[in-house]
Parts: sequence; C-alpha cells; structure tokens
Amino acid sequence: MTSTNQSAFLPMTLRQMAIAVLVMCAIVVGSNILVQYPINRWLTWGAITYPIAFLVADVLNRRFGPGAARRVAVFGFVAAIVVSFWVATPRIAVASGLAFLCAQLLDIHVFDRLREQRWWRAPLIAGVAGATLDTFIFFSVAFAGTQVPWVTLLFGDLAIKLFINATMLAPFRAFMWNLARPALAQDGAQPAIVRPGGRGA
Repeated sequence: MTSTNQSAFLPMTLRQMAIAVLVMCAIVVGSNILVQYPINRWLTWGAITYPIAFLVADVLNRRFGPGAARRVAVFGFVAAIVVSFWVATPRIAVASGLAFLCAQLLDIHVFDRLREQRWWRAPLIAGVAGATLDTFIFFSVAFAGTQVPWVTLLFGDLAIKLFINATMLAPFRAFMWNLARPALAQDGAQPAIVRPGGRGA
C-alpha cells in the first residue's frame, strides 16, 4: 500500500492550524497534570484523556493528509512541552514531549499506509501502535528509578488507552462525514462515499 500523495489535499488555513495545535496542547498538558494522580495502583487519570490526541491526529490526517497532521504534531509538541514545564515536573514534561512526538508520528504514518482499507482499520491499528509506543516511552522516561510503581501503572494505563482507542472509532466514524471529509485539491473532486463495512478511511 503506497502513501497518499500530499498534493491531493488542500492545505490547512492558519486558523485551522492554530485551533488544531491548541486542541493538541490542551490534551497533552491536561494529561500531564492528570497522570500525576493515580486512580489506583494500575491506572492514572491521564490514561483516560490522552487517547483523544490520536483521534484528533486521525481526523486531521484524513481531512488534510499526513503532512498537515505531522505539522500539527510538531507544533503541538513544542507548545505542549513548554507549557508542561509550568504545570508538571521537568522530567514528566520531557517524557511526555518525547513520547507524544514519537507516538504521533507513528500513528500518522500507520494511518496513512492503511487509509484506503476498511474505514476502521487505519484509526484502530494506528491508535494501538501509537498508544503502545507512547506508554512505554513515557513511563520509562518519567518514572524509571523512582518510587513510583511505574511498571504496573504502565500496563494499567496501556490497557485503558487501548480500550478507549477502540471506543474512539465511533466518533471517528461520525467525523468522517463532516470534519474529517477529505479536502481534495483536484477541481471538482469529491470524497469517496464509504458504505458501512466498506473501504476507505
């Protein structure tokens, strides 16, 4: 499966870019605060909010293509890590920034490779890959060598992230018909209509 040609998509406007970056920044910063508050020995509140970042990335990827999604990820990474230094510990801010950028780029790449397959495959598989990489990088960098039971928190957070990633398929499917409708650059081009269970992402 070949990657989609980025020239097939219309560029994001500055307003759209600013909104997307602000949303990404809010998700990451909020999750950085919430990850410091365990629900139990297996789970933190951050695991519940963070998977929304992958939904945002997938909607942007489908609407504007992988290039635009990567730009939002990079700008979101810079903005989030700067703000995170004010609301979380420096180690958590660095761990979060590194994990976010690596996971987002992986999610965007996998989604783009699978976008022409059945509609649910790209967001589901990309989300699983991104969430897994993000969780392992974040917890190992943020808490290794500390008194925090980070290994148990890692697996607890990963389990809930994978579950929430699956639930994100419903809003992604809804967004496919409006916010995530591809902005095609060709004159008169229309996004393909995807029937339930059909192909296209």
